[in-house]
Formats: sequence, structure tokens, C-alpha cells
Amino acid sequence: MITYPQIDPIIFSIGPLAIRWYSLAYILGILLGFLLVKKLSESAIDDQATSHPPRLSTKLLDDLLIYAVLGIILGGRLGYALFYNADYYLDYPLQILALWQGGMSFHVGLLGVITAIWLLAGK
Repeated sequence: MITYPQIDPIIFSIGPLAIRWYSLAYILGILLGFLLVKKLSESAIDDQATSHPPRLSTKLLDDLLIYAVLGIILGGRLGYALFYNADYYLDYPLQILALWQGGMSFHVGLLGVITAIWLLAGK
């Protein structure tokens, strides 16, 4: 039988603030994704004759970051509430906002990011 390592989900805590591994993964993913998009945008050529994507403005990059983070958090949390614990959250809907209690759905978070970027593109 394969045994799984017993890893504490909390990296460290300062008083009531606990930093968890999965939150670090979210933060690093968002940061690295933003840096990648920024780097690709900086290397873009503004020549219309080429097939390169256009350069993105700093404001658009900032908006993209905000929209993506909101899509991750709102989509991930709503997906968790609806698909994994719907009865509880229907009884206590304000608990959906209690992000510090944990619970995120990757799949609906991805749909949240896609929706957020679609909304930004339409704007």
C-alpha cells in the first residue's frame, strides 16, 4: 500500500494569519503568469504586417491582472460552494465570502478566469 506524506497545509503562521501551501501556489501562479504576459507583450512588435500579437499597454496589463485574480477567486469559491458543499452554503450564503476557511474549485476558477478575460476583451 502506498502511503501519502503527512504535510502540514500551513507553511507558517503569524498570530491568527496562517500562510498555506495552496495560497502560495495561487500567488506564484498569478505572479508568474502576469510576468510571462508582460514579457510577451514587451517583446511584441507593433508592425501590422507581421503575425505577432500587438503590444499591450500598462493599463491593460494591470486590468488583466485584476480581472484574472477576481475570476480565480470568485469562480473558484463559487464553484466550491455550488459543487462541493451546496447544502451548507445555501443555508449560510454569507459564508461563501469566508475565503480564509478554505475551499476553491480549480475547474470553475478556470471558467471564472476565461469569463473575466472575455469581459475585459469586450470592454
